[in-house]
Amino acid sequence: MHIYGDEDTGQPPGTVVPAPLAEITLNATPEELRAIAEFLRECAEEMDRMGESFDHVHLSDRKKQFETSPHFVVVRG
Repeated sequence: MHIYGDEDTGQPPGTVVPAPLAEITLNATPEELRAIAEFLRECAEEMDRMGESFDHVHLSDRKKQFETSPHFVVVRG
């Protein structure tokens, strides 16, 4: 597993280049953590179904409560 991230410098999504991270910190409520866990489980099931054709999924596209949160993207490893 690799973890990548972008510093919030105000640039529009898609114009920044992800950098490898050594650590991540989630500052979240229990409800948000449960929603993220459900999203991750759904991503894993989708990866199993789709195989190599799985590309990426955005948390905010699947869980509307995260629309204004930083981008959280799952990519097949």
